[in-house]
Amino acid sequence: MTTENQELKSVTELAKMIKSGEVSASLLLQKSLSRYEAFNESVNAVVVTRIEEAVKRAAEADAAAARGEYWGPLHGIPMTIKEAYDWADTASTWGNPEWIGNVPRENAVAVRRLLDAGAIIWGKTNVPYMLADWQSYNEIYGCTNNPWDLDRTPGGSSGGSAVALATGMSALELGSDIGASIRNPAHYVGVFGHKPTYGLVPQDGILPPGCETAGDIAVCGPLARSARDLDLGLSVLAGPAGYDQVGYRVELPPATQNRLSDFRVGVLLESPACETDLKLVNQLQNTIDHLAKAGLSVVDSAPDFDQKEFFENYLMLLRAANGAAASDDVYVGAEQGARAWERGDRSYRNLVDHAMRMSHREWSIHDEQRAKYRIAWANYFEEYDLLLCPTAASTAFVHDHEGDRPERTIEVNGSQEPVVDQLFWAGLSCNVYLPSTVAPAGLIDGLPAGLQIVAPHLHDRRSIRFAELMENEIGGFISPPGYETI
Repeated sequence: MTTENQELKSVTELAKMIKSGEVSASLLLQKSLSRYEAFNESVNAVVVTRIEEAVKRAAEADAAAARGEYWGPLHGIPMTIKEAYDWADTASTWGNPEWIGNVPRENAVAVRRLLDAGAIIWGKTNVPYMLADWQSYNEIYGCTNNPWDLDRTPGGSSGGSAVALATGMSALELGSDIGASIRNPAHYVGVFGHKPTYGLVPQDGILPPGCETAGDIAVCGPLARSARDLDLGLSVLAGPAGYDQVGYRVELPPATQNRLSDFRVGVLLESPACETDLKLVNQLQNTIDHLAKAGLSVVDSAPDFDQKEFFENYLMLLRAANGAAASDDVYVGAEQGARAWERGDRSYRNLVDHAMRMSHREWSIHDEQRAKYRIAWANYFEEYDLLLCPTAASTAFVHDHEGDRPERTIEVNGSQEPVVDQLFWAGLSCNVYLPSTVAPAGLIDGLPAGLQIVAPHLHDRRSIRFAELMENEIGGFISPPGYETI
């Protein structure tokens, strides 16, 4: 039986090895746990464990395999999930001390589907407070560190998930995304991430306590160490739940492109809406140039709309969606900022307060504008198969937990820029419900850089296919130095 470094292989490879008898589920789990014991103290990625149950389930998976029985495409695969997901009899706090007592009785739909597919879930990964930061820290579980540089953020809100993958503690991850919460950690840590088309994966079980309504813009999706694993994870997760199962089915269009030369892509690497680091721009451009030499048809082009206005529309709808679950005290406290916005003081903090308190009529106006942006995107994709763009404004920045997020800055091109400005790259696909995939695109000064690949509505497999072809051409996941072996 092969034992060397399986924990860093792709899920696709591991599933084949389990089925052939080359490796057991129990051994894979033990290797993941050994990495947890060796590395988690420094990175603090996994914050909740149920190891005894996982060991038992892995043994059951091995016994089933010995009988020729396989539970599904993830049979025996060890993995962890984002802390915010409901996992029966385990707290889902969202990093909020007030929610420590939130212990669901049932699994989230996405968690149930992973288990039904045979996954061995053994832990939960860290998140920021209320999933509302590109740093993963909170008062309950502390701070998660980037394995490429422990002084830097791994991103958020699925920061712990990306780190668990990169360090080999988990073979596949379950994240969520409303403001690049899957894509940003993938970019910062050097793994793959996919933000599905809105509504493709049910949100049941990743909602604030007592909430039953799926959040606007928010999605659930996979992170992985290969593009093919993203496709596998999406296949397991996608499809209607609850009432919708009566009449809806999912049949995602397959990607028809089999070579880079089959794609015609638009490229947008800089925008007046967001100052973007030139080293990152150059690295992504070099990557795209390499792909062009391999046959990719590339045009500098973007959808036809004002990018600054688009960004404000996204922020309004994003903060309205986030604010819906705010406490009464927070809602009342936003009144002053909302009035300041209405008087013309257009700071980001005031925008957040105004968006939380806006009338339904105003929200509908913003939603109507979003519909027009969706049409502009649809027209764009009549000419281009994909749009390639940055995931964020820079590579991973140094931890900064001082003050409130709206006042924090990061260094971009030698000046301090608001950290929230990079939400532009998040919202480019998020606001209009489009799928987008992040794939590793090399290193900048020893830190990962990811390319964001935006696809048309429900063409999730197209952006994932491009990520796979890109991976084949330039390479994909690279283990952070020091984490290759235990």
